[in-house]
Amino acid sequence: MIYLSKLLNQKVWDAFGHLVGRLDDILVSSTEKQMPPITALVLSHAPEGADIIDARNLSSLWPSITLKTDITKVLPYQEKGHELPLKQRVLDQQIVDLEGKRLVRVNDLQIARKGDAFYLTGVDASGNGLLRRLGLEVVGKSVAKALNKDNKTHVIPWEYVASIEHDDPLRLSVSQSKLVQMPPADIASILDDLDQHTSKALLQGFTNEELADTLEESSQEVQQAVLSHLHPERAADVLEEMDPDEAADLLADLDDQTSEQLLSLMEDDDEEEVRSLLAYPEDSSGGIMTTEFAHVPVEYNVEQALSFLRSDADALEDEFMYYIYLLDSQNKLHGAVSLRDLVTAPLDKPLTDWIDEDPAVVNPLTPQNEAAYLVAKYDLMAIPVVDPNTNVMLGIVTVDDALDTVLPTAWKKKLPRFSGK
Repeated sequence: MIYLSKLLNQKVWDAFGHLVGRLDDILVSSTEKQMPPITALVLSHAPEGADIIDARNLSSLWPSITLKTDITKVLPYQEKGHELPLKQRVLDQQIVDLEGKRLVRVNDLQIARKGDAFYLTGVDASGNGLLRRLGLEVVGKSVAKALNKDNKTHVIPWEYVASIEHDDPLRLSVSQSKLVQMPPADIASILDDLDQHTSKALLQGFTNEELADTLEESSQEVQQAVLSHLHPERAADVLEEMDPDEAADLLADLDDQTSEQLLSLMEDDDEEEVRSLLAYPEDSSGGIMTTEFAHVPVEYNVEQALSFLRSDADALEDEFMYYIYLLDSQNKLHGAVSLRDLVTAPLDKPLTDWIDEDPAVVNPLTPQNEAAYLVAKYDLMAIPVVDPNTNVMLGIVTVDDALDTVLPTAWKKKLPRFSGK
């Protein structure tokens, strides 16, 4: 394979052995493709008018850079404005490795020949790439061999590379379309390592739902930074897409004036849900519960319950749906059934068979650590939150939120979320 570091500052010869200049940079185009073609060479110490030459003049890149014709017949290159200079804009820059789901620095770039053309094929983010540029690759291999260390070169295929250059709208747009396909937790992890300007630019192309999913997994610092750069109306729209408990947590960390402004811009139903959660102490079950849960009328049988769940708005909003709660017409809790048990039960079986006379529940003011204890004690994925006076079901505390009482937030963010996202 050919590497950019081996080519830079090398002499460029024409077909008759005349020195044309030295390679200063390489331009590629169509960077959205799996292998962007090399379109031009940028030369230093070249004759006037030959400082940028069309790659169609190129005969070879390695072991020497030679042209197909005499320098006097070389085709000049007219820049289109969308070319990417590899040395100037990619080498030593940070990019997102979509395959490894991490932020890396570009130590070198890999180039390959196909037919008569040359293409950018990948990014070398390994230590070998840096040693190669310093002329120490052989020394590095010898040291690694002596220490019995792995010294493999790790090249990331270009198709798995996402640019984070916020001053390059065209390539940033391509990167955004790649990034949104990653799990929100991985996007959030990358955002934690970026500066505010770059994070803001990357997220601008996200839909409200994609942005909400990412913010739910992000640190408090990233959440506040992102929201502060959004127009208030859009910030409110994003909050509406978040789980109510996550939105409430985020708003609780903002100053009162900003929080109140965003709440007033939300849809009435969403605003009411979030305000009800904000009213509870932060370390209480009410403060960490979500008001989105699947429920069915207790008088139904299995067939009626399954039909109800397919069309009920609350069920469609529930991304957890591990348990189905059995409620009466007054929204009082009578029991719960796991989704697995429900879909495997006979269709004519009544839901009353799952009524529990003494279910594990908490009330909104139950301390968070007590809710976590009950979740662990009864091996639950969620525990219902009910009004202690009326037994009306208000929400659920999921196992990942319950864990927050025993794990630091930074560690909790690394755990899988029990949802359909």
